[in-house]
Amino acid sequence: MSNMMPHEKGIDHTLSLLREGYLYILNRRRSFSSDVFETRLLGKKAICMGGKEAAEIFYDPEKFQRKGAAPNRLVQTLFGKKGVQTLDGQKHKNRKEMFMSLMTPHELKRLTDIAKKEWKLAAQKWEQMDQIIFYEEVQEWLCRTACQWAGVQVRDDEIKHLTNDLEAMFESPAAMGPDHWKGRNARNRVEKWIGEIITRVRSGEVQPAEHTILHRFSWHRNPDGSLLDHETVAVEVINILRPIVAIAIFMNFTVLALHHHPEEREKLESGDEKDYRMFVQEVRRYYPFFPFVAARVKKDFIWMNYTFEKGTLTLLDLYGTNHDPKIWDNPDIFNPQRFAEWEESPFSFIPQGGGDYLLGHRCAGEWATIEIMKVSLDYLVNQIEYQIPDQDLSYSMVSIPSIPRSKIVMKNIKRK
Repeated sequence: MSNMMPHEKGIDHTLSLLREGYLYILNRRRSFSSDVFETRLLGKKAICMGGKEAAEIFYDPEKFQRKGAAPNRLVQTLFGKKGVQTLDGQKHKNRKEMFMSLMTPHELKRLTDIAKKEWKLAAQKWEQMDQIIFYEEVQEWLCRTACQWAGVQVRDDEIKHLTNDLEAMFESPAAMGPDHWKGRNARNRVEKWIGEIITRVRSGEVQPAEHTILHRFSWHRNPDGSLLDHETVAVEVINILRPIVAIAIFMNFTVLALHHHPEEREKLESGDEKDYRMFVQEVRRYYPFFPFVAARVKKDFIWMNYTFEKGTLTLLDLYGTNHDPKIWDNPDIFNPQRFAEWEESPFSFIPQGGGDYLLGHRCAGEWATIEIMKVSLDYLVNQIEYQIPDQDLSYSMVSIPSIPRSKIVMKNIKRK
């Protein structure tokens, strides 16, 4: 006999979720004194959960599936149709292997070498400018970096448009009206463009180097031996480009953390890789990025004496788990040192999802994110000088994704 799950009274709480953003699940976990509760979203029963034990259950492929979980507005903007995030079972494993084959030391070094070169070019350009809006500038060089790594050739006069389209994909899922449609239109444009490139690769008209992502994905085969269809390859190439551009969000918070914690900046001047890693991990833990992820209950089961019914939409609280006092001491204090003794767990620290990389749905690009952030941290601390004039550095816990309101204005940038 199972117990009654704590539940939020009312007909529908979609508007509350939009109004409270990153704190929606965490607020209710606190008020219910429970890591799991029931609510109603988009007119249907939904379960929200958070914490380490909840993450372990959520990433159990026997209990939850991704098929049919992501709302259509997310598929049409952020993920794309038939992308790796929407798959389960053998199909998911096959596609995830394709992504994880890029996360070798050799490939990650190739990525960081490109990032260093682009940082150098960006710093030279910024020196000539009175001031820059860091969020916008950094997205552009991340787009250049991603395209070079992927083997996708983009003309200089096209890079700004592509950057704006990739940005629209990750800024529009939670938006309403014109801003949301901007994301849908951007995805349609980029999918069409990359689809045409893949057609030319398969016809032999374009011949990317064998090690490139464009080559690997164009010739990747399904478990049954057939080639992926053009549309799906385009979606998965975008699943490389878009998340790399989205690292701009973390990088803005990196600048904010350096600005607010000058004592941490001093520690980083030694150039110690371990200090860089701890700082990067704390930026990823502390600041808002993804609020939650969705799945559906695969079959009826009981957990913590509560019944989970097949087909129920379930949200896992990423932000709240990274701020859970049962896992983290003083979670609302920025303290990179907490990662010095940290015992790595795939379920307690989940800024980009949790669980296993290959068999589960943890973000394949997490290592790439960390490496690009470390390169950038070295540049910000040891390679350039800059000033942060007075501006609105506050950020919203409601807007998804959240970035400092001023997008960080920098002036008087000089290379050291």
